[in-house]
Parts: sequence; C-alpha cells; structure tokens
Amino acid sequence: MVKTNKAAVISGGTRGLGREIAFSLHYGGYRVAVSYLNSEEPAQELGTRFGDSAMLFKTDVGNCCEVLEMAARVQQQWGVVDVLVNNAGITGDALCIRQTEDEWDAIMRTNLKGVFNMIKAFAPLMQTGGHIVNISSYSGIRGKAGQSAYSGSKAALFGLTKSAAIELAQYNIKVNAVMPGYMPTEMGTQAAKSLTQAREDSLLHTLSDPAEVARFISFLIGSETITGQIFCLDSRII
Repeated sequence: MVKTNKAAVISGGTRGLGREIAFSLHYGGYRVAVSYLNSEEPAQELGTRFGDSAMLFKTDVGNCCEVLEMAARVQQQWGVVDVLVNNAGITGDALCIRQTEDEWDAIMRTNLKGVFNMIKAFAPLMQTGGHIVNISSYSGIRGKAGQSAYSGSKAALFGLTKSAAIELAQYNIKVNAVMPGYMPTEMGTQAAKSLTQAREDSLLHTLSDPAEVARFISFLIGSETITGQIFCLDSRII
C-alpha cells in the first residue's frame, strides 16, 4: 500500500460497487470516509479492515443536515477532502403511470438530491482542488420500461455533473460522471432478467466488473485535466 495524506469520501460505500471503490482507494493509500444507511454488518467489516484510516457514517444522503454533520466531522478529523465519490443510489421499479408519488420522491431524494447535498457539503473542503465522481447509469441514457424514476434520476446526474464541473473549475475541482454497465452486485442480481439481457446485449457477452470500474475511478482521480465528462464503462452500444 502506498501511503498518502489524501482523503476520500464515498457515499453508499459498504456494499457492491461502493465497497470495491472503498477498497481500491484504501489500498491506494487514501484515508476513506464511507457513508451507509442500512448496511450495519458490512460497515463494521470495513471498520475492522481499514482501522484508523477509515471513518464510517450512518447517513441519509437525502437529508441535508445529516450530510453537513458528516462533513463537519470529516473536516474536524482530517481537515480537507481530496476525492468525493457519489455512489449511493436506490431503485424502485414501476411503470410510470403506476408509480406512487412517494416512490418517485424517494428515488429522486437519494439518487439526485443526495448527490447535490454531498457536493454542496464536501466541495468546500477541497481547499487545494480535488475530484468528484458521480456514479450514473446506462439507464440514464437509454431509459428502461419500469424505471422512469431511476432513469430520470440518473439522466439528471449528467446535467448536474456538467454544471458542477463548470462552476467548480475555478477551484481546480474536477467533476465527472461514470456509467458502469450491469454488474453482478446485490442490486444487479435483484433483476435477474435484466442481468441476462444485459449480457446478451453486450458486444463481449459479459457483465461489468465492479473491480474494473473501481480501477478506472482510481485512474480518473489521478488526472489533472479531465473534467465535465461522462464515461461509459460498458460494452453495450449507447
């Protein structure tokens, strides 16, 4: 492990892709602050594995006050933040005409407002510049029946990413979005038919690898000139 004094914050960082990103950055020498909501046991495991180089927060990213409290504690402990990865997200599939307002609001609250809250809270801690990576989705470009809310939230991240990149460039803060393909994570395997279809649609007949996505993000945050971009890490045609 190459030790650094850099600090990274990852929302939804205890399971699936978020966990892979947390491990990738930890083994790259970063101190890692991870938020989670319901994953108590995976959070405890990360705390045991990472030791003093990690901070764990049970935080609802859709709640501005909780996010600001998390940021205050990170600032008190580490002073500055170099990387923010907005990975927290939820699904709630339903046809648009059947989806309830509460279901729609819950998805937008986590997937879109949560990213806004995290950027607003942690960008000011990037005092000498930094990197923000927003995890979007292939569904945000192509859409999908039964995923109007999810697809809409992930599509909105593209606009948020580009606007934030423009606004934060003067502070040397780079902002990019990454679209992983379908991954065999807990969230992905809950939709077995979609997983099978994604494999069939893939030019390589494969699913995306969370570890590969994490490696790409590690590369991206090491760059100094890439910002305002959307990266598709998939082998399906957009």
